[in-house]
This record gives sequence, structure tokens and C-alpha cells, in this order.
Amino acid sequence: MAKNATRDMTVGSPMKLILGFSVPLLMGFLFQQFYSLVDTVIVGKILGVDALAAVGSTGSVNFMVIGFCMGVCSGFSIPIAHMFGAKDYVGMRKYVANSVWLSGVFAVVMTIAVCVLCRSILVWMKTPSDIIEQAYEYIFIIFLGIPVTYLYNMLSGIIRSLGDAKTPVMFLVMSAVLNIFLDLFLILVIPMGVAGAAWATVISQGVSGVCCLFYMRKKFEILHIRKEEWKTELQLMKNLCNMGIPMGLQYSVTAIGSIILQTAVNTLGSLAVASITASNKIGMFFCCPYDAMGSTMATYGGQNVGAKRLDRVHQGMKACVLLGAVYSVFAFGVLSLFGKDLAHLFVDSADPKLSEQVGQFLFISSMFYFPLALVNIVRFMIQGLGFSKFAILAGVCEMVARALAGFLLVPRFGFIAACYASPLAWILADLFLIPAYFHVMKRLSRMFGLEEGTRQYCKSV
Repeated sequence: MAKNATRDMTVGSPMKLILGFSVPLLMGFLFQQFYSLVDTVIVGKILGVDALAAVGSTGSVNFMVIGFCMGVCSGFSIPIAHMFGAKDYVGMRKYVANSVWLSGVFAVVMTIAVCVLCRSILVWMKTPSDIIEQAYEYIFIIFLGIPVTYLYNMLSGIIRSLGDAKTPVMFLVMSAVLNIFLDLFLILVIPMGVAGAAWATVISQGVSGVCCLFYMRKKFEILHIRKEEWKTELQLMKNLCNMGIPMGLQYSVTAIGSIILQTAVNTLGSLAVASITASNKIGMFFCCPYDAMGSTMATYGGQNVGAKRLDRVHQGMKACVLLGAVYSVFAFGVLSLFGKDLAHLFVDSADPKLSEQVGQFLFISSMFYFPLALVNIVRFMIQGLGFSKFAILAGVCEMVARALAGFLLVPRFGFIAACYASPLAWILADLFLIPAYFHVMKRLSRMFGLEEGTRQYCKSV
């Protein structure tokens, strides 16, 4: 194993560790959002507002399915982080092997199911008739790429669980550059329309996944799985599913609310859909630090609970919340001043109404970024500690808030109600997550107070 390939987060300054781990992750998320943003800009500038709206109308269902894949892979990496923190490398490799088998099964079943159902879902969501064909063409190809989504997210999750946050970022940057070139080639040179943007995303992610695989085989001797360790073990698969499925469902349950909200927005017309699309793309770019903080907390919490260092867990939580608060003030300042102007990134001559709606959406949502920071930090910490089922309940809170907005508020108050839907969801999730965190810490304290209980816990997770 390369000397610097892993990072032990059970020793050292929590703030320094969190910054050192989250900054590379942030770069990765920024590049990921950058090439997603470039996708949107190229589609809007070259193919027009209808194509922009078509791609945007698939965002919630895309998040429901692809988010489930990402959540499952994140959950699978938690037991691996626990075993690494506990220095049980044989158990760690067995978890890696069983996660490979499970990911393969999940990828095949999900690809078939969602490709068959995606047109029906778009119809049910009342996708406007002038954009539904382009929307179907785009999302069908994205769903064909589910296996490569599993490949990259599973392997990058394993690498991060060992404390290496930089390498997945390097491959993601490479993937982002490749995606941009493929976008231009498949849309301009080979005029494939929105299908070109979809294929560019799938191909570039597949390349990054293959790169992760070759890197792991070369650099991580600790992950060289022996023949007998490839054996499927029902208990390990059960533990992996107990972590992965709740995390995946947390994304999907949250997305159900987003789908209901998107359905309501679709009734407002293509301009409203395009405004929400542009706003979400800009907002997701500014929210990348929260994603990085969350992923950092999952690994930090996982390693420290494996090492039975609950004191460090709480220290890390306080440090990360402070970082989230400082960044939230900065993001609000930028978006409140320049949010409206950013709409011009997406179309040649931004419709005045589109610019106004984008600025309004970004101003309102950024006012509530600190609650969003808490959602990511607390939820991922709880998941890293091994209590991923709480993530489903947090997702239910978000789903309820967005569903209420979609069913009741948007039909009555229009676009302004859509602006407040996500902030309402974040606040409701925090009202559950913050007490849940203290409950989890008390429960772990009791478990670690008994030697036998601690031993059994570390083996089970």
C-alpha cells in the first residue's frame, strides 16, 4: 500500500483533518457541477430554451434514480470505513467484495426497470407536450448509464473511506474536461441534440470509474482481495444493505417530493421550468461546499466510531458546523447581489421574466443556506456513525415539505411558492436531524460503555 494513499482521521486536529479532506472533495464537486453547468449552458445556448426546459424537467426523476445509486454506494462504504478505523483489514476486504456483488445486481435490475418506466413517469409528471420527446430522449440515455454510475460511485466511495479524498477528484476533473469536449463534439459536430449531452455525461463518468479501478489495483495493496475473500456472505450483505438501502432511499424519498413539486411547476409552463432549471444549476454549484462537508463527515464519523473515539466525533461536528455557517453568509452575499445576472449564462438574450425569476429563486433559497448546511453535516455524520435508517426519516421530512408545496402552494401562489419549497424542506429536516444526532451519540455512549457490546457493534457494522 502506498504510504500516503490512506488517511487516518482518528488522530490529529479535527478542523485540520476536515479542511484537508473536504477541500479536495469540494474541488471534485465543483468540477462535477461545472460540467453539469456546461451541459446546461451548451444546451440552452445552442439548442434553445425548449431543450433547456426538456433537460431541466427530468431533474427530479433523475435525482430520484441516480441519487439512489449514489446513496447506496455511500452506504456501502461506511462499513468499510468502520473496518479501516478498527484496523480489521480482512473484514474490510470482505465488505469490499460483497459490495461489488451487490452493486452489480442493483445496477442491472435498476437499469431495466427505470428504462421501461421512464416515459410513463414523464407523462405522469405532466411534462409539457412541446418538450416531452426531448426530455424522454435525454433521461433514457442517462438511465442506460446506471451501471457506470454504480462503478464510479462505489469505487470512489471505497477510496474515500480509506481517507484518500484527492484521487477521486483527479479522475472527476479529467472526466469533467472530457465531458465538455464530448458535449461540443456530439452537439455541434455530430448534431445529436439533447442525446449528445446525455451520452457525454455517461461516457465521461464511465471513464472516471475505470480510472478509479486501475488506481485501486495499483496503489492499494490493502485492497487486494484474496480468492477466499470473494465469497458472498449473507451477514455482510445484510449489513451493507442495512447501510446502503436507507441512504439510497433517503435520496429517493426526498426526490419524490421534488417530483411532486416539479409536476406542479410543469403546469406553470416552459418558461417557469427553464427558470427553475437555471436556478437549480446555479444553486447546486454554490451548494457544493455543503456536499463536501457532508461526505467528509461520513468518513470522519465512520473512522472514529470504528476506533471508538466519540469525543472526536463531537469535536468534528462543531468544527464543521462553524465552517458551514461562515460559508452560508458568503454564498448569500454573492447570490443576493448577482443571482439575477447569472441567468444570462444559459440563453443568448435572457428573457427579462426568466432573469427576474432566477434572481428571485436564488435570493430566497440562499437566505436559508445555513439550514441546508446542517442537513448535510448532521445527516452524513449520523450515517457515518452507522445509523443510516435515520436518513430515511429526514428524507420523509423533506418529501412532505416539497409535496405540500407542490399540492397546495404552487397551484395557488405560483412561482414564488416554488422558491420557498426547498427552504421549508431543509428546516423541517433539521427539526428531526438535530435531536436525532444527540440521540445517536447517547446510544453509542451506552454501547461503548460495555466492552462486549462495543465488540459486537464493530463487527455488525
